[in-house]
Amino acid sequence: MTPSRRERLADLAARLGVAGLFVLLSINLLADFLRTHHVTGLFLLVSEALVVVLTIFRRRAHTIDRTLQASVATIVSMVGPPLLRAGGVEPLVPDHVTAALSTAGLALVIVGKLVLGRSFGLVPANRGVVAEGPYSFMRHPIYTGYLITHVGFLAAHPTMMNIVVVLISDTALIVRALLEERVLNQDEQYREYCARVGWHLMPGVF
Repeated sequence: MTPSRRERLADLAARLGVAGLFVLLSINLLADFLRTHHVTGLFLLVSEALVVVLTIFRRRAHTIDRTLQASVATIVSMVGPPLLRAGGVEPLVPDHVTAALSTAGLALVIVGKLVLGRSFGLVPANRGVVAEGPYSFMRHPIYTGYLITHVGFLAAHPTMMNIVVVLISDTALIVRALLEERVLNQDEQYREYCARVGWHLMPGVF
């Protein structure tokens, strides 16, 4: 089997895997909404739906990080959110508060993904440098939106399983962001971008 064929099969497997996990998440969150009419879970569902769409239609990368570290960080950060489950315990705050938090995170995710377009990807790679919109303030606005949305969902459904899943998957997400920068730093255009935008995920914080 040639390397190019292996890459095509791995790419297809990634797309099918993301779609399968999304189906499982959809079943749980839609059932919770029909039972409780709480909308926080629906925001997570929309966010993950965008992942599926952009994963399917993403462009091929110029450079890809094929290290074990990058693969593990990507898999853990991707598998985590679909494992989140609604229901079971009382929310920490009212639904309108978690919905507002999730809305803010989702808005950042949507804007970031619209600006990124087909340059979106899963494994750390160089699919072109984007410096417009929210990328003019932070290097990974989509990941920041994920983190905000996950916090909103966790406040609405603070089970021990959800807490563990969020801690592990979001730690992997941050590692993934830094690994993406390692790949992109091989591009002089990206190094110039980093000289202008110093914040990774949260302006003024990190």
